[in-house]
Amino acid sequence: MPCLAESIRQSDPSLQELLGAVENAPSLALMVLAAWRLARTLAVRVVEEVLAERAQQPTEWLTCPECGTRLQSKGFVWRHLMTLLGPISWQRRVGRCPHRCPIGCVAPLDDALGLRPHQRTSIELKQVACALAVFVPFETTAALLSRLHTLQVSPGAVWHWVQEAGQRAMDWLQGELDQLEAGQSPAEEPLDAQTAAQPLVIGADGVRVPFRPEAGKPNGRTVWREIKVAILARLGRRTTHAGQGVHRLEQRRLVAVLGDIDALRPRLWLEAVRQGVLSARLVAWISDGGRGFWTLYAARFADYATGILDFYHAAQNLWKGAAAWLDGRTKDARAWFVSARHRLRHGKADGVLADIAAALALDGLPASARDTLTNLYAYLEKHRDHLDYEKFKELGLPLGSGLVESACKWLIQHRFKGVGMRWSEEGFNHLLHLRLAWVNGRFDALFPLEPSPNL
Repeated sequence: MPCLAESIRQSDPSLQELLGAVENAPSLALMVLAAWRLARTLAVRVVEEVLAERAQQPTEWLTCPECGTRLQSKGFVWRHLMTLLGPISWQRRVGRCPHRCPIGCVAPLDDALGLRPHQRTSIELKQVACALAVFVPFETTAALLSRLHTLQVSPGAVWHWVQEAGQRAMDWLQGELDQLEAGQSPAEEPLDAQTAAQPLVIGADGVRVPFRPEAGKPNGRTVWREIKVAILARLGRRTTHAGQGVHRLEQRRLVAVLGDIDALRPRLWLEAVRQGVLSARLVAWISDGGRGFWTLYAARFADYATGILDFYHAAQNLWKGAAAWLDGRTKDARAWFVSARHRLRHGKADGVLADIAAALALDGLPASARDTLTNLYAYLEKHRDHLDYEKFKELGLPLGSGLVESACKWLIQHRFKGVGMRWSEEGFNHLLHLRLAWVNGRFDALFPLEPSPNL
């Protein structure tokens, strides 16, 4: 370190001043902050020097795409870029067609570095900004970049980067869906032997988000639209400090769409194939009584998965039936509910259905109570194959849909339902796909740090 400090003392005055701030800092905290500013300044100098050296290397000029003539150098031109280190500048050779074809200036070094014409921000800065925007509003993202990296970035710039990256994620997904429709299934994600042996659990639910009534217009009454959310995870187990064994979700993947069940179906099947629905030793589908989700289960997953009706949703409907049937007799209603709930939980759904059928046969049953009990009977009878909770428990499967409800809260509510938030369809979709990329471990692929061979 003394050698490094001595080298800095012999450099230009600006670095000497920054080193002096480090040496004269009265506290460790101020010393670290001063050293951070010095380190960033040194890093910018190193990057600019390396770029300058590369710019001096011989340039192999390509031919003009219009006329086929070899391009000619027009000298050195400055290039400026905002990066995670701050602004950097360097000069590089640019070339033009000697016949003045309308191709503009060509900078081979820019292509080699993965830069595009008119690009003003480096990809790693966009990556960090979008990662922050996955969790916090755009204004907060800009403030954090200023605080952490002393970079002055506007919330509007963050918004633009999110739209750009979100569109890449949407295009990527659409390409996979097109391949799936053409009969080309995705490869399964690799799993270690222990994880591959665990049950695959799939759950689906819906959550509503506030939208603007018209795109680009903030005024007007809020429109609430439903987002379909699904989760796929391997079901592991862990032991708490109290020695109790509890479920633990591993290899968690989320699917979500602003649309109906038909829009969710191909997306969920694509991810299910990727997560091993065709090869897993045990697959479970868990959902509440929503018709659309069970229609999707019957159409796509019934041949591969065991269907489980959310036990707590079923119990809620039992209580509604008890309250309607035994209205005004709270003790009787509660006693029957407790008994029916216990029997349902321990695989005796037939007894519960028999009770409801007997109640429907009674004379003098009010019409409203009869309607409620009729609906309850039809509901339980429809899901008769999905009520064997005793067997599901023996298989080590969860009985409730809390896993997807938790996913809805994290994926949607925490980011899209803040105070005063209202979304456009385009803005929502772009950020949603970024959040999906993050939780599914595919975020970094949206920000290729190496030059594309197509450049």
